[in-house]
Amino acid sequence: QVQLGESGGGLVQAGGSLRLSCVLSGRTFNRYAMGWFRQAPGKEREFVAAIIWSGGATYYADSVNGRFTISRDVAKNTGYLQMNSLKPEDTAVYYCAADTAYRGSYATPRVYDYWGRGTQVTVSS
Repeated sequence: QVQLGESGGGLVQAGGSLRLSCVLSGRTFNRYAMGWFRQAPGKEREFVAAIIWSGGATYYADSVNGRFTISRDVAKNTGYLQMNSLKPEDTAVYYCAADTAYRGSYATPRVYDYWGRGTQVTVSS
């Protein structure tokens, strides 16, 4: 069984920073990419960022580009999302996801094979 565990969420004032972590554990599987998504109340889950596990190439949603940074530590089986200059509209539950093979997109939730349970990020104005 594969498990993804997010941590690092919390309450922060606008302009502040948070760093989310996602630990991959369980049985061995092909780690092709890791993505971060978020879902606000009443809204669909949306893409935030993705990273190719082996090469490190990164992809960002326009809404977070320049403010968020995705990274990973292969040895620790852990991915990170550094979030700076946070805005109230960044408030959501943040999920990490693992993709075992490229299926034409990094930004579509359905291509990801495994998901964490999410961590709440709340940005106050």
